[in-house]
Amino acid sequence: MRNVYDILEERGYIEQVTHDGLRDWFEKEKVSFYIGFDPTADSLHVGHFVSMMVASHMQKAGHKPIILIGGGTAMIGDPSGRTDMRSMMTKETIEHNVECFKKQLSKFVSFEGENAAVIVNNADWLLKLNYVDFIRDIGCYFSVNQMLTAECFKKRLEKGLSFLEFNYMLMQAYDFLVLYKKYNCSLELGGNDQWSNILAGADLIRRMERSTAFGLTFKLLTTTEGVKMGKTVKGALWLDENKTSPYEFYQYFRNIADADVRNVMCLLTFLPMDEIDRLCNVEGEKINEAKKVLAYEITKIVHGEEKAKQAETAAAALFGGQGDLASMPTTVIDSLPISITDLLVQTKLAPSKGQARILIDQGGISIDDEKITDSNYMVEKIDEHIIIKKGKKTFHKVEMK
Repeated sequence: MRNVYDILEERGYIEQVTHDGLRDWFEKEKVSFYIGFDPTADSLHVGHFVSMMVASHMQKAGHKPIILIGGGTAMIGDPSGRTDMRSMMTKETIEHNVECFKKQLSKFVSFEGENAAVIVNNADWLLKLNYVDFIRDIGCYFSVNQMLTAECFKKRLEKGLSFLEFNYMLMQAYDFLVLYKKYNCSLELGGNDQWSNILAGADLIRRMERSTAFGLTFKLLTTTEGVKMGKTVKGALWLDENKTSPYEFYQYFRNIADADVRNVMCLLTFLPMDEIDRLCNVEGEKINEAKKVLAYEITKIVHGEEKAKQAETAAAALFGGQGDLASMPTTVIDSLPISITDLLVQTKLAPSKGQARILIDQGGISIDDEKITDSNYMVEKIDEHIIIKKGKKTFHKVEMK
């Protein structure tokens, strides 16, 4: 079996490591590692995808994943990468989100076998802490001056960093300590924005336990221009099909920029590297074949093979004139006639009538391949269905009830 460090490096995941000897460590023994997710919504999104893929690669190489759900830290909110303060969440909301996460994570890591993944919730120990004891026993190992040099805090200092958020680094470091003691976990993994928090945890274990703990960060999913991927007109690209349909999910990756295809294929699929090279080392329009494979493979991982095939078929029906439209996002309306502006709002292709009019005035709306130029246009007849096209890549089917 190949050393997983080589796999992660070859596919472009690794950004920073705390120790040069991490590869040799992986060679000598199977390790317990953890990756954390804060349950700030009831679904994971594409921004979490890289973390889950890394966990999957690690487990397949024989290492043991510990999935930490931040039920406790979510009550504060991680200031990393933010310029504003997160809104507070109730315990009930967090508990619901934790259950949703567990279902989605099971698609990436196995909870059975010799190195079965385990899910832990840091609310189990953080919410029971005595504040005075915590500050005395843990806080004494942290330098405020050093903490203020961390990137996650420097950005927030411009608008104001609350003491509540300032505690986040201590709590995440304490998580690492707890997992080290309970599960012999000596490695924390996370996105590159977590580097300061990971260093804090490794240093706390070194000071308190006189032992070495490791950290590894991986690249965030960004475009070649450095912009985070996964944002759509409707918001985040969710892994929950009730928030982002498999078809919309497929179409997002089918339509990414040519320059991003290889990187995304390396990070978000399990395709062998020689296959990725074969698909991506092409010129011109031939890269579209790679995009089709990319969209299918990613959708299959998240939504399963059947729904990936349905999304692929729906896309082929639109762009290749073949297949059926069963998987296309669909809105069923009650009555006709209906104005085009009302219909665009009802299908969520436009957030408001004003935005709908702008889309029409800019020539961005067609119905059954006929461009709509009048914002007062009325849809008066629908036989089986109509297909609304927004721009070049967004399609929506409308049917009568």
